[in-house]
Amino acid sequence: PPPLQYGIVLDAGSSHTAMFIYKWPADKENDTGVVSEHSMCDVEGPGISSYSSNPPAAGTSLVHCLNQAVRDVPKEKHAGTPLYLGATAGMRLLNIANLQASDAVLSAVAATLKSYPFDFRGAKILSGEEEGVFGWVTANYLLENFIKRGWLGEWIQPQKKTLGAMDFGGASTQITFETRDTIEDPRNEVMLKLYGRAYKVYTHSFLCYGRDQVLKRLLSKLLQAESYQATVPHPCWPTGYHKSLLLSSVYDSPCTEKERPSLALNTTITVVGTGNGSLCALHVSKLFDFTTCSFSRCSFDGIFQPEVSGNFIAFSAFFYTVDFIQTVMGRPVHLPGDLKDAAKTICATSWSELLRKAPNLEKRLSDYCAVSTFIYLLTTKGYNFNNHSFPNIAFQKKAGETSIGWALGYMLNLTNMIPAEKPSSHKSMLYNYWVILILLFVVTTLTSLVTAVCLLRRSKSSAI
Repeated sequence: PPPLQYGIVLDAGSSHTAMFIYKWPADKENDTGVVSEHSMCDVEGPGISSYSSNPPAAGTSLVHCLNQAVRDVPKEKHAGTPLYLGATAGMRLLNIANLQASDAVLSAVAATLKSYPFDFRGAKILSGEEEGVFGWVTANYLLENFIKRGWLGEWIQPQKKTLGAMDFGGASTQITFETRDTIEDPRNEVMLKLYGRAYKVYTHSFLCYGRDQVLKRLLSKLLQAESYQATVPHPCWPTGYHKSLLLSSVYDSPCTEKERPSLALNTTITVVGTGNGSLCALHVSKLFDFTTCSFSRCSFDGIFQPEVSGNFIAFSAFFYTVDFIQTVMGRPVHLPGDLKDAAKTICATSWSELLRKAPNLEKRLSDYCAVSTFIYLLTTKGYNFNNHSFPNIAFQKKAGETSIGWALGYMLNLTNMIPAEKPSSHKSMLYNYWVILILLFVVTTLTSLVTAVCLLRRSKSSAI
């Protein structure tokens, strides 16, 4: 087999960092469907943005996974293995709140990455649009929707439509899909040329609409509604669950700072779950603004969005939430109504019952009611999926053995592994192999037939 080439991408998300090591045959850098996930590593601890008061610790947190990369990539390949770090919405928020701290964290991370024997190519904060488009590229590349190999080694442009991509991280959520409609806001339009074909893609990233920030914003709205009393009911938390919170834990983000009360941030408030699905939905719906739109149509918060079309793949927290509904709650999710009913069922389930069903998920168990409700409202009221289009969403974590997310698309882009022009090279060698194999097969078959005929004649003549 041809020697392998490797590439490493660190996906520095708001809640945690994951390292992905990719591999591909070294002689096929512009081939397709050949890059696969070699291994991955989850960095222990929170996302790098949470080290704003201690930047060197952000770099140190990556050491365990980088040491794994040293072992996983063959030693002779280290120097030629590109190493990238891309930071997403957590660092975008820190960049807004404290530019100096954001720069210090990236510098500390870069210093650690440079100390390893790989070809370090940079650590940067991705824009929301980049994150959305790279996720879309990853999904469609893995599913061979751009181009694939034919039996004779020739390039085939599949007549398949591309798939839309929906990502749901800790601090932002992205929707990206190919459209023929006019994209009325130029900020949402990306033109791509991949393998000789042009794609007009709509993308938008909603900052503060990731899972963790939605939960903070929801808490802020509930505290506000109850005038910051000592005890506040939470309709999205299960009955039997309560927690004491410092106000600083809710108002430590640019997503909630506009609602920060005049109270001291070291004030403690006890929040008590009441498990009321209808009231939960009412409060979650207040996180969206459907009142303003200066375009012919909008999703929410005045953002233009054309009508969703075609199939979609929904990953990250979309997948984890729907997986919880299906496996732990035993509920199917085929139509929007299924999601709505499942969310209500979770909301009505007591804390002790939830713990009995999924003791290993205790850390996030209290939030599934709110997050399921949010995903229902985001997909139906926000993105306008209906009974006809919702079944076209596949909630998936991987395509084959490779994780879906922006990391692979990012690496493919930075290494120019998806050419703008349709490749014609690499065909001849593969084609020649096929020709030789077919000729060998024909010769072998003919030889066998001639031998069989000769033997048959011989046996007949001996019988006479």
